[in-house]
Amino acid sequence: MKFLRSISLILLFSVLMMSVPLFDTDVCALSGNDLKAPSAVLMDSSTGQVLFEKDAHSVRPCASITKVMTLILVMEAIDSGRLKYDDVITASAHASSMGGSDIWLEPGETMTVDDMIKATIVASANDAAVALAEAVSGTEEEFVRQMNEKAKKLGMKETVFKNCNGLDEDGHVTSAYDVALMSRELIKHKKILDYSGIWMDELRGGKTQLVNTNKLLKTYKGITGLKTGTTSQAGSCITATAQREGLHLIAVVLGCSTGKERFSDASKLLDSGFADYMMFVPKIPDETSVSIPVKNGMTDSVDTVTGKVSSMLLKNGSDSSVKSKVYLPAETEAPVRKGDVLGKLIYESGGKQIAEYPITAAEDVKEINFGDVAGMFFSSLAGSSI
Repeated sequence: MKFLRSISLILLFSVLMMSVPLFDTDVCALSGNDLKAPSAVLMDSSTGQVLFEKDAHSVRPCASITKVMTLILVMEAIDSGRLKYDDVITASAHASSMGGSDIWLEPGETMTVDDMIKATIVASANDAAVALAEAVSGTEEEFVRQMNEKAKKLGMKETVFKNCNGLDEDGHVTSAYDVALMSRELIKHKKILDYSGIWMDELRGGKTQLVNTNKLLKTYKGITGLKTGTTSQAGSCITATAQREGLHLIAVVLGCSTGKERFSDASKLLDSGFADYMMFVPKIPDETSVSIPVKNGMTDSVDTVTGKVSSMLLKNGSDSSVKSKVYLPAETEAPVRKGDVLGKLIYESGGKQIAEYPITAAEDVKEINFGDVAGMFFSSLAGSSI
């Protein structure tokens, strides 16, 4: 029976794929009326800057996009060593009782953490999500408490989780903006993109087939993930991540009437972002690496250094307007410690400051004192012939 259900699932997704259009990138600047979704956000993942929003803070259910937070806690448990990819999880009766999309876990059935993650993000399996939650925290209830705690730390002010898989439940709500925040946090765990980029896979030695619920994997250039969700209360939702030429965007769409609408809206958001913005890596001016005179120091100068500068989010074509300014003193005074801030490097565009970085001392310079001078004097005498 499970095998027949797996085959039926593949056939269903194949039919759905025929109705999903290929989206091109020739899209003008968006307005709220261009989207079917009642709530949407486009965010740059590197800076967290919101590039477009439509009713972004409206409180709504988000269905299985809830699993983004579930996976954040799972990845943190793996990073801390509390959980390993090859650990074996035994499905509880509670995990096996979940409805909706699942992988039909039987009570007592075992599966690795790796396979559970795959099932959760690729097939949006509610039972696998609960099994992972119980493996991390003992009970789903405790795990959900930790989900809400993490949401507060991330600044998700409109979110309350009541379960770990997104099944409709009174008071289980979030917002498009909050979904973008937690999506940004999840993709900091680069390994998750290995899972979210899977189109088809299998479990149980090929007996269970997995097909990704994110159709953009087959239709959108640069797509990297991330998670879909659909329930009667939430409608059709998606948080879609895509990357091109160093620009990694997050498009969140909540409350669409159909799956086709959510994919279309997410594509429009991403198209707009890639058409309008770019990531620019500025050059560090040579003037930041100089020697500055030091007063009252054991050496008469100190070298300066500037650390790595970050990529900048700019409007497309505006990189030529970026100018750098270096501010350093004519001299400084001992003592100087390595890492002391001696000046600053500022980048401007259109007359406005867009970034600032410290220029620091590359080494220590001790303040001159009688003991050190005397020591140097006698050392020089000992090393010379009379």
